Amino acid sequence: MTSVASEIGYLLDYTEWDRAQWEAWFQSQGRDALAVDLGANADGRIGNVGELVRHIFSAEQRYVDRIQEVPITDTSAVPADEVERLFDFGRQTRGRLRHLVDSFPAERWELGRELTFGPHTRTITPKSMLVQSVTHEIRHWAQLATLLRLVGRPTGVHDFLLSGVFERRLGLTS
Repeated sequence: MTSVASEIGYLLDYTEWDRAQWEAWFQSQGRDALAVDLGANADGRIGNVGELVRHIFSAEQRYVDRIQEVPITDTSAVPADEVERLFDFGRQTRGRLRHLVDSFPAERWELGRELTFGPHTRTITPKSMLVQSVTHEIRHWAQLATLLRLVGRPTGVHDFLLSGVFERRLGLTS
């Protein structure tokens, strides 16, 4: 296991566990949960819950693309109103991310290069993009949990401590 894989592995394991919680919840709720509007304060690019879920997975793919220095993948064709297809897409993006983590040259993780994100230009390392990808996801799932709870749709428990990630890695649980 590479150093980066061991550093980020817990968060990858946690977000995969959390994605499974979300997928099961959305399957139990049906398509209308994906159609919940983000409300008056939405940014105009993302209007409903399904589009935000697609954004979570799309961002992961974009970070993989940036790290690999390939053209950004167009993910607009992924339907934002079909639970199975959305989460299949999420499994694909995570598979690509895991493959990148396992195969990216160790000496390149901390090499900075200049990138532009919207109006911001920064020198960023592949390692910081990897961390951004995972924290971006965690942040948006928390936003969704709050929004859905406020409209009367509690989503269950998503706490890291209840995921059992550390305990499984230590062999304390199966």
